[in-house]
Amino acid sequence: MHRRVRVPSRINIIGEHTDYAGGLALPFAIDAFLELEIIPGNSDFIGDETVVRLWQAAGGYPAELVVNSSIPIGKGMSSSAALCVAIVIGTRPDLDRLDICLEAQRLEHEVLGTKCGLLDQMAMVFARKNYACLINFEELSVEHIAIPTAWRFKLVDSKIHRKLADIDYQSNAEYRFEHLAKENQRVIEALDSDAKELGLLLNQSHQSLVNLGVSLPEIDNLVSNLQSMPGVHGARMMGGGYGGMILAIVESDELLPDSLTVSSTGAFSFEEFS
Repeated sequence: MHRRVRVPSRINIIGEHTDYAGGLALPFAIDAFLELEIIPGNSDFIGDETVVRLWQAAGGYPAELVVNSSIPIGKGMSSSAALCVAIVIGTRPDLDRLDICLEAQRLEHEVLGTKCGLLDQMAMVFARKNYACLINFEELSVEHIAIPTAWRFKLVDSKIHRKLADIDYQSNAEYRFEHLAKENQRVIEALDSDAKELGLLLNQSHQSLVNLGVSLPEIDNLVSNLQSMPGVHGARMMGGGYGGMILAIVESDELLPDSLTVSSTGAFSFEEFS
């Protein structure tokens, strides 16, 4: 049977570098998508070399694999996680949602060499439109939190490209535990925050990521400039580090007109047809 899987990108409001340490995070899925077309074959595996390797590692059958994606690569928006999630759903659509996430994480670890946590996978798989996912990585649980209409988010492209496999997820071990404790507290405080209060939490989160050693001076300068702009409540680096997108919370949609406005969308979709 011909299959089609569509997986959204995600942003993370707050709770960075907490997923692999049993912490908390508050992401949501957005309307940028990766689509995987699976056209069954007799004996050959046809498609991009990396996609085929992932498909085979997931136990996929001979097929032509076609990927189309509007998720930017190397921008902290989880393009690789979306691909792995799509591969897993394409091979085993009957898996429950947490098992999809765990299998997609295994593919990232073993095939792509990215020792990631589960933030990206769980944000995509458990997403609900107009809600963020409060994820507890110690319990691997998800609570859906309605996103206030006053929380207006923009993504600012730093134009600095990086690969997740190049990121040291154990950076600055001496500070790691302090970051985890304070970042978890910021996630909890965010749940009852207005837009201005959330902006201050984003600013604090960025400074903690600087202390953790996963930022760059070029990123810090861009973030600082955004934080000082009238109408921008706060900003921080988003994603694993060393580049990618900067998340800003703004007073109105008219601010930062050249940046991407993001809103919450739903989870993945799966179709099967002859």
